[in-house]
Amino acid sequence: MGDTPDRPVEDLLRELAPQVLGALVRRHGQFDACEDAVQEALLVASQRWPAEGVPENPRSWLLTVANRRLVDAFRSESARRRREASDALMEPADPEAVPDHDDTLALLFMCCHPSLSPPSQLALTLRAVGGLSTAEIANAFLVPETTMAQRISRAKQTIRGSGARFDLPPTAERPERLRVVLHVLYLMFNEGYTTSSGPSLQRGDLTAEAIRLTRMLRGLLPGEGEVAGLLALMLLTDARRAARTDAEGMIVPLADQDRSLWDVAEIEEGVALVTRTLGTTYVGPYQLQAAIAAIHDEAPSADETDWAQILALYEVLEQVSPGPVVTLNRAVAVAMVDGPRAGLALLGTLDEDQRMANTHRLEAVRAHLLEMSGDTDGARDAYRLAAKMTASLPEQRYLALRAARLS
Repeated sequence: MGDTPDRPVEDLLRELAPQVLGALVRRHGQFDACEDAVQEALLVASQRWPAEGVPENPRSWLLTVANRRLVDAFRSESARRRREASDALMEPADPEAVPDHDDTLALLFMCCHPSLSPPSQLALTLRAVGGLSTAEIANAFLVPETTMAQRISRAKQTIRGSGARFDLPPTAERPERLRVVLHVLYLMFNEGYTTSSGPSLQRGDLTAEAIRLTRMLRGLLPGEGEVAGLLALMLLTDARRAARTDAEGMIVPLADQDRSLWDVAEIEEGVALVTRTLGTTYVGPYQLQAAIAAIHDEAPSADETDWAQILALYEVLEQVSPGPVVTLNRAVAVAMVDGPRAGLALLGTLDEDQRMANTHRLEAVRAHLLEMSGDTDGARDAYRLAAKMTASLPEQRYLALRAARLS
């Protein structure tokens, strides 16, 4: 047995999980059966390794255990349908026979297959690539474990029914498939940074997992500018996490945050990524958002923020990746440069956009800009409406308090 005292077993297992699953699926197919077998192997390892020590070749150890679990599953399913591979499966995995290549990227593309809904893509990515248990994923998204188990099971069935092959997509399809992968990781980070419902504002485990997986993806695709852009955006955003709430758990808006609490190392890494990447490859939305985040993070104070440059970047972003959320954020930048009335005029163009009907953010921004303009009554009403529209308890409290202060 090996000894890795400086490395938590949980971290090692999460790194190895997609590698072992990728090797197993490439060898045997049947994604759903392989994924179940790997989860069982991870459970055994989590129970034994802390007490017995980490094996000399932990990847081979996990592959051996997962192989044996597959045999058990095949036999229990139907004794008369034993596969010819069963004898081979019973043999311990020779470290020399473990594939050298890493199938994690192919696995990530499979989990983000276009046939799956975004929630299913998220759940399957966290389970198969992130190595999280069904209970952990259910807890992160505030749903019962049985509900999440059903969602993951349906996702596996959809993958199987789609006939998807376990391999990297054809070259012509890769840009679009990579876009889906990045979007899934982006959604994962956002749900962790500002949870959509429940008592907590943020989930550090989800943001950390999103950063870890995006960092891993950058290692696999070092030349992709948008992968670097997304990683930079996550780091520059996560750097402010410690300052987002006060001692009582109340939300602290960006302008009022104690910037000495921001994570300098994350900011430096994020800025370096933006500096190295922006302008050297195709400039996509994640690079532009990262550049905006970098301007915020590098400003010594809220008053010294270069809003004119931020507005210019939002104007480019709206051309590259138009959408209501970009317009919403651009309205704030317009208000900071040209005044709140100009921002409110731009915000008004979103009133009939049905994509904003189920979010509180339009009313929250409207309330902020109305307050800036001196319209106390209008701001109070908008804050109250926004508070009613969000399922996040911290955001409800924050918005209700803003309204109360204007009474």
